[in-house]
Amino acid sequence: MDRYDVVIIGAGAAGLMCALSAGGRGRRVLLIDHADQAGKKILISGGGRCNFTNREPLPDCFLSANPHFVKSALKRYSQHDFIALIEKHRIPYHERNLGQLFCDGSAREILAMLLAECAAVHVDIWLDTKVTQVEKPDRFRLATDRRPVEAEALVLASGGLSIPKMGATGFAHDIARRFGLKMTQTRPALVPLTVGAEDLAFMQPLSGVSLDTVAARDKRRFREAMLFTHRGLSGPVILQISSYWQPGETVTLDLAPDLDLAAYLIERKKTRPKAELKTILTEILPGRLAQKLVEDRMANQPMATYPDKALLRVAEQLKRWPLKPAGTEGYAKAEITAGGIDTDGLSSQTMGAKAVPGLYAIGEAVDVTGWLGGYNFQWAWSSGWCAGQAV
Repeated sequence: MDRYDVVIIGAGAAGLMCALSAGGRGRRVLLIDHADQAGKKILISGGGRCNFTNREPLPDCFLSANPHFVKSALKRYSQHDFIALIEKHRIPYHERNLGQLFCDGSAREILAMLLAECAAVHVDIWLDTKVTQVEKPDRFRLATDRRPVEAEALVLASGGLSIPKMGATGFAHDIARRFGLKMTQTRPALVPLTVGAEDLAFMQPLSGVSLDTVAARDKRRFREAMLFTHRGLSGPVILQISSYWQPGETVTLDLAPDLDLAAYLIERKKTRPKAELKTILTEILPGRLAQKLVEDRMANQPMATYPDKALLRVAEQLKRWPLKPAGTEGYAKAEITAGGIDTDGLSSQTMGAKAVPGLYAIGEAVDVTGWLGGYNFQWAWSSGWCAGQAV
């Protein structure tokens, strides 16, 4: 039987960071993954350019049953620490809107960096290897389809349920339950929203149309691009608000941010009285959307014919469009899994299970869900590094 100080299950972002962190302390580390390649989600992230962190990953940008849980890890291994690692490896990067940092080149550079760091501290990596059983009589004993392994510490880093075609499973959650750790309810997050038949009939002809939108649910508001799809709505602003949406709830959409639309329409009634409503709406909305609105939901008349009250109703419809989604596109399209291993049973400093010495959980497996924009990667780096310093 092979013996290690630490076995990490899951060679994604969190697992790789944990491995290089622990290996850097002189621990003998084995990283196991059932996939044939490490870091598959890293490679597809950010359109292949990996949105590897954010300039300001504040605790408020994470969802969890315990919103304070992330604070310690984010402070101990911050975005500045990961940026320093990127710069050490001379990987060129750039900043996009809202503090999002991307590689100039390919996400492969991030994966190569992590693998190089692991190799430098002699981490063993077993890919295409399935763990079939986990026991803990004294040390952890793992049966695999390669050969058995024993270790003092076991780290669950195999992620959540999102994107099953990439190999996602509930393995980490199953092992956590087996050792008595509690779970919070899991659901797809950062996911496109689907709509009912009436809304779908309106949206399907608009598939591919995108526009700047504010989406709100209670006090939570996001402003980014919204995209009409053949199943409903997507785009960054919809993915963001989806994490805060629950079935049966309504999302409010503002299709004309920063514009007093009522005043704008009344002003246009005076300055362009002969212009049709569709023409005026095309000034502020994509043409296909403006046309569909007047065809299906508004009368298309010269501006001079509308009473001011009618223009106020048009403005209200576009500034406070109430959308009641039918559901989401599920884990197949979700970028992350909300919920997971309950943080109440974990140390916020080490990610260790309070009731099971030597057991740790990091990354997406834990009930911590970041916003779109590099936040989930930063959680992977931070939680992985902290666990690596403790195992």
